[in-house]
Amino acid sequence: MKELIAFDLDGTLAESKQPLGEAMGEALANLLAVAHVAVISGGDWPQFDKQVASRLPARADLSRLWLMPTTGTKLFTHGGAGWTPVYAELFDDAQKQAIFAAFDASLEATGFVPEETWGERIEDRGSQITFSALGQQAPIHAKEVWDPDFAKRKVIQADLRTRLPGLSINMGGATSIDITREGVDKAYGLQKLRDASGIALEAMLFIGDAIFPGGNDYPAKTLGLDTVRVRDPQETLSVIDAIVACQK
Repeated sequence: MKELIAFDLDGTLAESKQPLGEAMGEALANLLAVAHVAVISGGDWPQFDKQVASRLPARADLSRLWLMPTTGTKLFTHGGAGWTPVYAELFDDAQKQAIFAAFDASLEATGFVPEETWGERIEDRGSQITFSALGQQAPIHAKEVWDPDFAKRKVIQADLRTRLPGLSINMGGATSIDITREGVDKAYGLQKLRDASGIALEAMLFIGDAIFPGGNDYPAKTLGLDTVRVRDPQETLSVIDAIVACQK
């Protein structure tokens, strides 16, 4: 039996940048009755609030829920004062400007400049800079067909690594690339979670859709956690139901 079940968000618990479905909210409430639950992903707190925190039923035991925006460089827990930050690790202004410039240069060099975008492509999340190829407000149907096999982003990722040595550069979501400090990835975040929760890594299970080399869920596997790779939120629902049945 596992004490804590950790999840990726986009592509695992919900479609890209979409709120949890009602069935997923109920499934997570069932899981919180038998285990701690963590969600770790590249989005910032407002996105987590919109997608997860505000979508859970009233019966959910929020004291067991650990929300980790920006790849775990932030941690929020729920108590008497509602959702409050435990820590946040932020880039300074000079680092941010260097990352912005590298994104522009990399897109020009690789030739992957989309013909149409929806909103800003680069988002400053404080402790993480995220590039969304089609823009922050791109519709799901456009995102699903732009880079379904990650091939375009692997080229951009490789180019960025030559321009930004010493930083972690990982693919996430449907069209995004996340940049954090060196060594900051989901393995880093899960180790921070271990320290904050007191739950050993061996007692955790990680579930995500990008558990493959270069995917932003893969560090959980390299850390040594037991992992389950899922195709989509529908498969995640089946996995949660099976875990709840085993944990009871």
